[in-house]
Amino acid sequence: MRADRLVATLLLMQSKGRVTAADVAEELEVSVATARRDLEALSAAGIPVYPQPGRGGGWSLVGGARTDLTGLTANEAQALFLLVGPAAGVSGEAKSALRKLVRALPGTFREDAEAAAEAVVIDPTRWGDRLKERPTMVDRLQTAVVRRKKVRLVYGGRNREQSERLVDPWGLVDKDDIWYLIAGTNKGQRTFRVDRIVDAEVTGERAERPDDFELSEAWDQVVTEMEKNRSLLSAWVLIPDRFVRVLYTHYGRHCEVEETFEDGRSRVRVAAPTPLMIAQQLAGWGSIIEVLGPPSVQAELARLGAELVAAYGPSARQAEGKPPTAGN
Repeated sequence: MRADRLVATLLLMQSKGRVTAADVAEELEVSVATARRDLEALSAAGIPVYPQPGRGGGWSLVGGARTDLTGLTANEAQALFLLVGPAAGVSGEAKSALRKLVRALPGTFREDAEAAAEAVVIDPTRWGDRLKERPTMVDRLQTAVVRRKKVRLVYGGRNREQSERLVDPWGLVDKDDIWYLIAGTNKGQRTFRVDRIVDAEVTGERAERPDDFELSEAWDQVVTEMEKNRSLLSAWVLIPDRFVRVLYTHYGRHCEVEETFEDGRSRVRVAAPTPLMIAQQLAGWGSIIEVLGPPSVQAELARLGAELVAAYGPSARQAEGKPPTAGN
């Protein structure tokens, strides 16, 4: 995992003082290009890691070789844990490395460093829609999570009506470039889509957070509840094996291969709240897939097909005075 490598790279630099990308690659058994990207990532995150070009150069950790990490400032320690923390969420080894790293920090830095490591979770599974740019609001909320300060949100719900509320920010989740804030409110734990937050004011008031709160576990509970609401109906299709991965990108967690056959096809279960929503997703596949059921989805597909023929078939084009396409 990349988090393991970043921590190991930093500790290697602290023990040697100066390293080259080739040194890191040999020590960690990765390619030179990977080692160089990791060094650049540490530097870009605000860790005092700088390249020294020319003969005899390399990468140095400003302040020299310190195995106890006392050479890092509070902001630099936060930057490191914000960088490696999300990736550590899926790696037991990385979590162990971070715990050891925390113990090596000066005591005054530990609380903020631990908070930074737990501030963000990355969930790579898609839900279908996505925003390609990271909202600028994320940095402000991330600061509030790390510093444990209450935030006054102006939030626009699904109906676009705005409301104001004071929350305790507990953590941020990046799910396929869509960001969510998990926070405590006077009505308990709530989840907010960051792109619907109109404004966020970080207050000076201390935020409360349960001692047993784990961001990754809290997000798993959120996902489970959302999945229940989104997966009320299942359909079964036969699809060539080579297209299963593409179908999975459309349905994410709602796509499950149940059986594979010798003819190169698989029976796959897909799910969505309504027959129409399933049919709308499957209609574009045409004859590539065979919908086995249920009848409600087959009926919606037939209805959609009839509507398309009525709107765009040869008779419709001729009635509008348009020439038929070639071959008609």
